[in-house]
Amino acid sequence: MSAYAKAVAQERITRLASRGLDLVAFWRACTEVLAPAVPHYMGPCWFTLDPASLLVTSHFQEGLEEIPSEWLAQEYYEDDFNKMADVARSPRGVSTLHEATGGDPSRSPRYQSTIVAYGGEQEMLAGLRTPAGEIWGVLGLYREPGQSMFDADDLEFVRRLAPALAQGARRALLLGEATHPEGPEAPGLLVLGADWDVESMTPGVDRWLAELPDGDWEHGRLPSAVLAVAGQALRTAGAAAPGEVAFARVLSRAGRWIVLHGAALASDGGRRAAVIVEPAHPARIVPLLMAAYQLTDREQEVTRLVLQGSSTAQITEELFISTHTVQNHLKNIFEKTGVRSRRDLVGKVFFAHYEPRVRDNEQRALEDLPLRGGPLPAAPPA
Repeated sequence: MSAYAKAVAQERITRLASRGLDLVAFWRACTEVLAPAVPHYMGPCWFTLDPASLLVTSHFQEGLEEIPSEWLAQEYYEDDFNKMADVARSPRGVSTLHEATGGDPSRSPRYQSTIVAYGGEQEMLAGLRTPAGEIWGVLGLYREPGQSMFDADDLEFVRRLAPALAQGARRALLLGEATHPEGPEAPGLLVLGADWDVESMTPGVDRWLAELPDGDWEHGRLPSAVLAVAGQALRTAGAAAPGEVAFARVLSRAGRWIVLHGAALASDGGRRAAVIVEPAHPARIVPLLMAAYQLTDREQEVTRLVLQGSSTAQITEELFISTHTVQNHLKNIFEKTGVRSRRDLVGKVFFAHYEPRVRDNEQRALEDLPLRGGPLPAAPPA
């Protein structure tokens, strides 16, 4: 594919990311764009990750309704090359299995069981990271034997797509949470037309509007932050600025930060904008770890970094504590969670709180329901 054709494909995906599509629709639309740009075997594997832990929350691949449990066990319990979190956290954010294994993919334990067994030979993984640095997913592309190798141009093209793919996934998850709330802190959603009239809103949005400054929703006056984000989103519905990101962070009347996201909705009835309002709350993994395992605040921070794949040296640098202190925290964490190693800790947290979310999302995809982006809470251990 020519450089011009790839530029057009990149612009198409950037536009799709701003359209307010649900997640499965977004993945499917992006799949159509990717197929001629980066030829690959079967369909792309689309994963969402929890940015706080970098653990998988959903998987979608056309024709594969359920990801095999052994794939997930290999990802979280075995040493291997080209793991999703490692690639997503890397400076480049994209890698092939051939690169990671020095040209010998058979060194990877999952090469035979998950790639060759399904007719493939090559694997490319790309972390879906927003310009702000949050990782919301991973894209996996595969090629069968006899095909040309993924080359530097392929990797660079996918790397350039990653921010738009991340933003589209984030918007899709937010829209799903707003339209089908899962808890009291769920985001609220307003839909505004091109004439700035509110066409619809979810029941929970009133509380967020009341917290935003310089508005008076009781008398029909929207806060300025909502209008600003809606205006940005409406502009993305036209041709002038297809990649503009509609986003604002506002200090509420109560003194907490509230985040607003805008998306231009796909519609035949003219330009419309969705504005999503949510609290800038701590990651959901933190209260989950406290409730399930009674970890202290510092132990939760150490656990979160372990889940992300951070080394002891990286944890000491991130938290400004000594190596000895990190080891003491790990000892206490292992005792409270009933594991003996970091790998076991990652596996236990994933299969207790994230694998149920993956299965829930698989069912939701079959039922045309919005997919969820966070872990499922578990009952405290007896």
